[in-house]
Amino acid sequence: MAEDKSNGKPTNYENDDTLTNRQGHPVTNNQSIRTVGNRGPSTLENYDFIEKISHFDRERVPERVVHARGAGAHGYFEAYGTAGEEPVSKYTRAKLFQEKGKRTPVFVRFSSVIHGGHSPETLRDPRGFAVKFYTEDGNWDLVGNNLKIFFIRDAMKFPDMIHAFKPDPKTNIQDSQRFFDFCASSPETFHMVTFVYSPWGIPANYRQMQGSGVNTYKWVNSEGKAVLVKYHWEPKQGIKNLTQKEAEEIQANNFNHATEDLYEAIEQGNYPEWELYVQVMSDDEHPELDFDPLDDTKLWPEDQFPWLPVGKMVLNKNPEDYFAEVEQSAFGTGVLVDGLDFSDDKMLQGRTFSYSDTQRYRVGANYLQLPINRAKKQVNTNQEGGNMRYEVDRHVGDNKNPSINYEPSILGGFKEAEQSGKEYTPEVKGKLVRETIDRDDNTKQAGETFRMFEDWEKDELLSNLVGDLSECDQLIQNKMVELAESADEEYGRRLHEGLEEAGKMKRKNSKPGPLGNEDSEKGPQEAMDKGHDADPY
Repeated sequence: MAEDKSNGKPTNYENDDTLTNRQGHPVTNNQSIRTVGNRGPSTLENYDFIEKISHFDRERVPERVVHARGAGAHGYFEAYGTAGEEPVSKYTRAKLFQEKGKRTPVFVRFSSVIHGGHSPETLRDPRGFAVKFYTEDGNWDLVGNNLKIFFIRDAMKFPDMIHAFKPDPKTNIQDSQRFFDFCASSPETFHMVTFVYSPWGIPANYRQMQGSGVNTYKWVNSEGKAVLVKYHWEPKQGIKNLTQKEAEEIQANNFNHATEDLYEAIEQGNYPEWELYVQVMSDDEHPELDFDPLDDTKLWPEDQFPWLPVGKMVLNKNPEDYFAEVEQSAFGTGVLVDGLDFSDDKMLQGRTFSYSDTQRYRVGANYLQLPINRAKKQVNTNQEGGNMRYEVDRHVGDNKNPSINYEPSILGGFKEAEQSGKEYTPEVKGKLVRETIDRDDNTKQAGETFRMFEDWEKDELLSNLVGDLSECDQLIQNKMVELAESADEEYGRRLHEGLEEAGKMKRKNSKPGPLGNEDSEKGPQEAMDKGHDADPY
């Protein structure tokens, strides 16, 4: 018998599994609305039905503009207490890294970037890799992708980039010509294009892909000294990528394959693991390098800046409810704890505003009160109101006046925390300008990446590029060939030859289509040709 929690008396008509509405009323008939006779009409006072259907009408929140398609899991991060062979305290005072064996709960959300919430997980697209650490100092979000670089280096261009990569606003179909129009006009994208059009653009699943913070951050030690840092997640399961043909074959049978793979692996106790590495660089401009360390279109050479292991992550629990945990999970690049800091990376600066602003729009002003986003420590703020607020941060204690929702106060309000370690105070000097960084070689590292690829990866890259570029305007083709030639002689020559050959065989009335799907325009006609006639009924 269930306990009546309103007055402490047990009821005689409810059990623990009794269905109720949100008011707590037991639902005695969940099959039929209330009508005049069994054929209707219905009445307006159908409260149980109206509550049920009106909530159903509002079940969805706005889809993420990017990273809409996602899967997630819970787990923990275990620190090594070291960065390579040295105590990690040399570089950062962040508490979660200091003690060998210290475990911090995490929630991870994997995603694809461009496509919608129910798009196939086999599409050519970067994958998101976002980790929420529930540390003793509050939450830390490490928000990145599977690839270690990005298309652009300045946040001003981000909305234009996403618009170009999203479906055409007129046809609502993704168009490779729009993609390459933007990329040909933005040469800094060429390194990322080289990765995305190679097999690295279609990871086999979420468990066997790398992760990266992409942007440059800073670590700060107890003396207030900072270093530049890059984050890298390496899967202990190994890395697997797919060719375009393999991805299409998988998609024909299962468009949820990566979500299913992650879920089933955890259910079977085959818990995926990643090791976290950092690259460290002194906090200055590094004029000796031929790239700017704040440029997120560039890799930091591993031979100059070794990967230092600092801990491992294990995912060992699936979400109990997808919407509450995966869909409503909210990340932001500005969510840092003491010992971690921002760099002047222009993309990071722009993302830091945009990500959290998006969550306030998408989920609501009080999104941080949701269990999946809430810090696993006491939270004391003076924030008030807002849509769907259900928790008061002003916890009443012996020394807290519930009437004081401001600071400073001598009447019992919250007090400022003491500074932990010496405050980091970087010096900022210079004129306010609107300029690009001055070390902007857009193709050198793309050539190095091309030469690093195995032969089959080069073949796949060029096949995919030729397939999509052959459907694009000649001016776009010429610019992309020019960028490839600048990157590597073989790269440029093979792309040029491939496009020339494709031009001779070009189909009449062919149209650009989704990335990587060379024959996508055949789909509508094939559906008509292969469809089976049926009589009306």
